[in-house]
Amino acid sequence: MAQMPPPSSPDPVAGAPAPASQRDRIIAAFMTILAARPIEDIGYAEIAARAEISLSELRGEFGSKLAILAAFIKDVDRKVLDGIDIDMASEPARERLFDVLMRRIEILAPHKNAIRSLMRSAQTDPCLAVALNGMAVQTQRWMLTAADIDASGSRGMVRAQGTALLFARVLQTFVRDDDPGHARTMAALDRQLSRGERMAGVLDQLCRFVPSRFLSRGWRSRRDRDMRDTGLGDDAVPV
Repeated sequence: MAQMPPPSSPDPVAGAPAPASQRDRIIAAFMTILAARPIEDIGYAEIAARAEISLSELRGEFGSKLAILAAFIKDVDRKVLDGIDIDMASEPARERLFDVLMRRIEILAPHKNAIRSLMRSAQTDPCLAVALNGMAVQTQRWMLTAADIDASGSRGMVRAQGTALLFARVLQTFVRDDDPGHARTMAALDRQLSRGERMAGVLDQLCRFVPSRFLSRGWRSRRDRDMRDTGLGDDAVPV
């Protein structure tokens, strides 16, 4: 007698979300806990338990809490880059950057409490603030590039640092903005971009005359002093 073929598995339900990967579950668990507690109080066992994985699996994916945060930021970057509006190409640089950063705000909206928690921790932990600023500069290079603004070389580094500070100040309004349309946040971003636009010419002139070796080595060597003198640690949040 011929054997009957094994029953075929049912087709996936149309429109059903794909199962979350282990990596995604860890990030989601971490951000959920961060929304309720400061990052310094979050333990690895708690993250693993919420993500429903073992500690060894957590360690296999990430080496630290900052690594999980960096993965979250990378995912936000990708979502922003995926949504580049080609119709903005003919608009002025300021409008292109406004569009990119507002798209980032919209993506971050569900994580407002976690961002607020991270900002509070950065105000009291200089080492965390320095690490977050490094992430912020890296991510803003991508945002500038998405807005078709040159972010390469020493000049690009200066622009990225300025945009990181600009965006961090906007986030201070964002975490207090209860309007679903983010009206106050949009106004804050508009003001910050106007200030940044006035400073852009000065920064470009600086980059023409200051040797690139100073901007690359001197910037890093003086980072701690600048963080203290300018209050950068209070503002630098990379999301």
